Amino acid sequence: MTDIKDGDTVRIHYTGTLTDGSVFDSSEGRDPLEFVVGSGHIIKGLDVALPGMHAGDKKTVNIDCVDAYGPINPAMHQAVPRDAIPDDIPLEVGMQLQMQTPQGQPMPVTVTEIKDDEIMLDANHPLAGRDLVFEIQVVSFDAG
Repeated sequence: MTDIKDGDTVRIHYTGTLTDGSVFDSSEGRDPLEFVVGSGHIIKGLDVALPGMHAGDKKTVNIDCVDAYGPINPAMHQAVPRDAIPDDIPLEVGMQLQMQTPQGQPMPVTVTEIKDDEIMLDANHPLAGRDLVFEIQVVSFDAG
């Protein structure tokens, strides 16, 4: 039986939870997630867990935040003048907005605080700073 290795195309079913057991994502009811192992298209902690597995194998993978979406980066918190947000956008703490980087790339941000004169935004990934747990099952793979 052939082992999965870097460069192989894998298809997995997964359930991702926080360490408290709350589910943040799952492939349940959807097609398996397909990607090339070692390509960097998924979080590192999940990518490095697959080599050596076989079709049908199941595994629980505990991933430190450093190998998931990284630690919270305080530099990704930004104050924006309240008048920089159009008045027709009703702001609420926790709501997601779309900003643009200086290079014109879209960047999702979360409203974390609303003051009279400024809005605090967080551009960290919503799972930054969180350790994650994945239950994975290899559905199939093709050797690269």
